[in-house]
Amino acid sequence: MFRMIFILLMGFSIMGLTACSKNEVVVASKPFPPLENRIAVFAFENYTDTPQAGKRAANLMEGLLNAKGYRTVKQIDEQKRSLANARSLAKALNIRYILVGGVSEWRYKTGIDGEPAVSLTVKLLDVQSGKVFWSATGSDNSWGNASIGTTAQNLMIQMIKQP
Repeated sequence: MFRMIFILLMGFSIMGLTACSKNEVVVASKPFPPLENRIAVFAFENYTDTPQAGKRAANLMEGLLNAKGYRTVKQIDEQKRSLANARSLAKALNIRYILVGGVSEWRYKTGIDGEPAVSLTVKLLDVQSGKVFWSATGSDNSWGNASIGTTAQNLMIQMIKQP
């Protein structure tokens, strides 16, 4: 009887730990460009119910790129967002790439721990050709004591490292 209870408790413990585990998934098209390139960061599109999730994600990405040595141009708000306008502005400022993206998930999951969950899609557009130079998509969640910001930042670091 004691042995059966012990086995059941161990099974439930393993299931509980597995259910709370971190699940990061990232897919990228190719390596991120070299450091000498200047990048204009757009506010990301917000496809969530969380207000200003796109601006928050773009702000984190801009800070991360700056910390890694990239020269970025301040975020461009969605009100000014026109790819044709952005390309002509970027050419005038000698900017090589425009970073755009979308936020599909930016929330705390419901439940006892309320784990943060983030899903992003990011594209780097070549200013000269208008074509996508690099793209990545990723989703991540974390433990209940983590914040959305740290979860998103860790995801972005993995996106830039890929493939």
